[in-house]
Amino acid sequence: MAESGTFYLVPTPIGNLADMTFRAVEVLKSVDLVACEDTRTSATLFRKYGIETQRTSFHAHNEHRKTADLVRRLRAGSDVALIPDAGSPGISDPGFLLVRACIEADIRVEAIPGATAFIPALCASGLPSDRFVFEGFLPTKKGRMKRLSVLAAEERTVILYEAPHRIEKLFRQLIETFGADRPAVIAREISKIYEEYQRGPSGMLLEWIRANKRIKGEIVVIIAGVRYLNRVVANDSAQEVKRRSTD
Repeated sequence: MAESGTFYLVPTPIGNLADMTFRAVEVLKSVDLVACEDTRTSATLFRKYGIETQRTSFHAHNEHRKTADLVRRLRAGSDVALIPDAGSPGISDPGFLLVRACIEADIRVEAIPGATAFIPALCASGLPSDRFVFEGFLPTKKGRMKRLSVLAAEERTVILYEAPHRIEKLFRQLIETFGADRPAVIAREISKIYEEYQRGPSGMLLEWIRANKRIKGEIVVIIAGVRYLNRVVANDSAQEVKRRSTD
């Protein structure tokens, strides 16, 4: 019986193709098959780095059907890699089901470190990065406001992903649940030509969104947790007491 192959989770650049790691390229060149979220999107990356490995599609609409086939290939001895269109596999992208199936089949799983949008956004946000909660995309309809109400009491920094066409709706809901004064950051087009950060109270950011109707690109929203908010309030109170004592 052939020894099982290895299943690799390979991150891809979130914007700038130069963010691809040497190791990631080597893995994609060495495996027998690459499962891609979109084979047309991955074609650009493959041309850039001279990768000629066979590709197959693996996305939200076919992952249940494709998982069994890929596990069979791996058990037969083939090495397989999974790549998303951008970022790390399994982070708001397909991957979890296949990883779980590989582990259950005693197939080696190896995750390659690399790009993901929320880490650089958090690091550059100016909000606390020592403790945070990553929520990804919120439910689009049912359960959305309930989830936001729970997150409003979260002590840690909160990180969300959002689509451009829903960003105004999100901030209206944030103001309703978190309050207009809650500090937040909009990070857009990270590592691309038009990379942009907007920082300030949620109410001010909503005004910016309404003044810039044609917002495009991938968006990360970072919101201050209650712990940071309390620290700011306490600091402001201390400064006010100090000011009064010197008047």
